[in-house]
Amino acid sequence: MSESRLLGSDAPLFTAFDTALVDLDGVTYRGPHAIPSAPPGLAAAREAGMSVVFVTNNASREPQTVAAHLTDLGMPASVGEVMTAAQAVAALMLESLDKGSSVYVVGGAGLRTAVAEAGYDIVDSADPAPDAVVQGFSPDVSWRELAEASYAIRAGARYFASNKDLTIPNERGVAPGNGALVNVVVTATGVVPPGAGKPEPAMFRLAAAKADAKRPMVIGDRLDTDLKGGRAAGFPGLLVLTGVDGVREAIMAPPTDRPSFLGRDLSALAVPHPAPVSEGDRWRVRGATAWVDGGELHVDESEAGPDGLDGARAACAAAWAAADAGHEVRVEVTPGVEVRSTHG
Repeated sequence: MSESRLLGSDAPLFTAFDTALVDLDGVTYRGPHAIPSAPPGLAAAREAGMSVVFVTNNASREPQTVAAHLTDLGMPASVGEVMTAAQAVAALMLESLDKGSSVYVVGGAGLRTAVAEAGYDIVDSADPAPDAVVQGFSPDVSWRELAEASYAIRAGARYFASNKDLTIPNERGVAPGNGALVNVVVTATGVVPPGAGKPEPAMFRLAAAKADAKRPMVIGDRLDTDLKGGRAAGFPGLLVLTGVDGVREAIMAPPTDRPSFLGRDLSALAVPHPAPVSEGDRWRVRGATAWVDGGELHVDESEAGPDGLDGARAACAAAWAAADAGHEVRVEVTPGVEVRSTHG
């Protein structure tokens, strides 16, 4: 498992690591629009020799649809460079459910295709008493589908979920995710399904295997899915500030969810990253310093560095060290917050 602290890299990340396992929503695009820094950031990484695999918890779309969407947004991608939660849950099902078993699918075309390609017989209601139910995100999921899933599960069907994200970001804000809809079925049945998508480590390992990665890194905007899953898989993670979580959330993150690197956006792949240095009870990143006194986090970020995040890096180091030693940490002022970007 990667260390529960910020790391440093004297070389740009796109040369220090051979493969980027990149989240989609909040990292490369938001809804129908690319985050402006994403296409040039990924193009520079590819030019430097870095492989890219796009890893998404969205199980509604087929890999070719995801690849076409990315290509249309200026980020050329092939089908083989996409790993969806639908593919991951199909792999999970194969570990304990025989091929040829009947499965009721709640979700979009991507999930139905992945389940069918895994060798399962898809049924359209609970009446045939299916062997299993699998649920993935789709904006078109209806009450009827949730009810059919509940009937089948209460009758003895196995239950699987592509992922359990409670929310999903889009161009209008934050909306309920697959986890919220899974909880509807859990409420009706009392059965909690295993999930295959992030933050489960298997999805990242499958994605790394696609690229034959030797030194992969995870890039995401969510600590509790992207960064937690990457850390569980043993891969360092870069938190970018173009989506759900920001500097404050990183500072307060538990050890399981902490990133290894901080960046404004995907342009962070093209630069070295300074490592925090311990100086007594203070932590320094270049000209920025942070410390915890009386439970309160203090930051001197008068020299915040080229990307404005050195104070945030020092703050993470100081806060994590204090929290791991059992001390309270309060964050009254969030360092680097002025560079938090919602548009890339």
